[in-house]
Amino acid sequence: MNHIEAKIQSAIVQYLQILGIFVFSVPNERKTSPQAMGRLISMGLRSGVSDLIVWLGDKTIYMEVKTPKGRQSDAQKRFQKRCEESGRIYCVVHSLDEAMKVVDEYGKEG
Repeated sequence: MNHIEAKIQSAIVQYLQILGIFVFSVPNERKTSPQAMGRLISMGLRSGVSDLIVWLGDKTIYMEVKTPKGRQSDAQKRFQKRCEESGRIYCVVHSLDEAMKVVDEYGKEG
């Protein structure tokens, strides 16, 4: 994750925490030895999983954070497809404003 993407993600997490929304990250972008990576994979690490998991009432949102010009990897696109095919909410956001709109949209449903 680059510096700009990390700043966007941190701002989103802070915003959600202020609202009292439970959110957690999936730190699946690591540089480590092949042995350590093998151990992480055996423990459930999966390429392409979204950066944030957001619990919004009875909904779970899988949120991928990108820079304004950022693009999904093939693994991220496969994860998105898997989410959507199983009826999960998946979104890609490029800013705090986009994340706020997603939270507002799904927070008003139901």
